[in-house]
Amino acid sequence: MRLLFPLLLFCAALLCTSAQAEIHEVKMLNRGAGGAMVYEPDYLSIAPGDTVRFIPSQSGHNAASLPALWPAGAPPFMGKINQQIEQTFDTPGLYGIQCLPHLAMGMVMLIQVGASNGSTPVMPTALPERAIQRLDAIVQREESLK
Repeated sequence: MRLLFPLLLFCAALLCTSAQAEIHEVKMLNRGAGGAMVYEPDYLSIAPGDTVRFIPSQSGHNAASLPALWPAGAPPFMGKINQQIEQTFDTPGLYGIQCLPHLAMGMVMLIQVGASNGSTPVMPTALPERAIQRLDAIVQREESLK
């Protein structure tokens, strides 16, 4: 009987850890593999309830919701310049993320929470041209968004 309780406790711990939400890390960079002023990675596909940790690996950046690409009912957020922020995404849908100081330079990324609806997303035309180009490139590259 003494061995049964620790065994049950161990099994319960294993089951609980598999249901826990994940934390994904995104670096905010002046220059990366995708060019100047980028998030790395610039696309994530995550489960509802997962958290994204935005890390200012270089100064002058933040992460904030991009209102034109935001699921209805999902709470917006805005990180402070040069500060790490963690954001939990509970509402399924496609999220656009922007660096406020560098939006005109195309510093944007996409996060798909849950399954895609299967249709190719339409990018808002009110964004700066470089931001639209980068978002279009992400959509073209990521099969899960098509």
